[in-house]
Amino acid sequence: MTDKKSGTPKDSHYARLRRAHREQKGSATHFRPKQQVPPGANPPNGQMRLYGLHTVRAALDNPRRKISRMLVTRNAQDRLGIADLTALPFSTELVEPKVIDRITGSEAVHQGVLIEAEPLRPKRLGALGDTFLVLVLDQVTDPHNVGAIMRSAVAFGAGALIVTARHSAHESGVLAKSASGALEHIELIEVRNLAEALGQLHEAGFQTIGLDSDGPAELEKTFAGEKIALVLGAEGKGLRQKTRETVTSLARLDMPGAIRSLNVSNAAAVALYAAGRFLARNE
Repeated sequence: MTDKKSGTPKDSHYARLRRAHREQKGSATHFRPKQQVPPGANPPNGQMRLYGLHTVRAALDNPRRKISRMLVTRNAQDRLGIADLTALPFSTELVEPKVIDRITGSEAVHQGVLIEAEPLRPKRLGALGDTFLVLVLDQVTDPHNVGAIMRSAVAFGAGALIVTARHSAHESGVLAKSASGALEHIELIEVRNLAEALGQLHEAGFQTIGLDSDGPAELEKTFAGEKIALVLGAEGKGLRQKTRETVTSLARLDMPGAIRSLNVSNAAAVALYAAGRFLARNE
């Protein structure tokens, strides 16, 4: 009689086949690539789409933001702290993540929530409030960079972000997601002529400092006065010649490493920190 624990040679053969089949099946499942879904149709006219938990939470808390529709998963609803979707003053729909995937595309990190809303209207320079620190972007067009810069600007207490009307990244889902809610917390000011806007900042008492990797002085040794406007140029091109001629001074971030320049959003964060420390010491 055959020992049941050891099994017959035939039983062992089938056991090996079953084990090999399971391993092959598991391996195939593990390496199966996720099917990519392209973005769907554009939002209705006059609307834009915002997605991501921090982005949407900030938009919900902003009384200036006019929202018309929300798609949200059960998990995202819980994480947003929304007890009753029907109590919201706009259309809401509880959906599966794949429904939002079909709208944003599968590459967008929507975290289970999407809203359709009107863009916030940029303000004019005359609306600049009582602030001592602002950021000025000279034709920075990458929405990821502009969003990251907004986040740093809010974190370090800048009162406004000034951009050009043309050749700049405008409000979008990508920019808002990169800003992680900061879009709702900073004044966005749009100007047609940057040189004229810098002149107006001078009249308002701002020292305008253009960041340049070849600037003649270290940034920290350039600060003066009670109001600072940091001016950053586009990736690759840097500051335009007219901008370089108009700012109060050009300065560099002094870095001891082998790399002498930073991504514009990283440079903005470092410069904001340094300017904030200087202004705090001189209050």
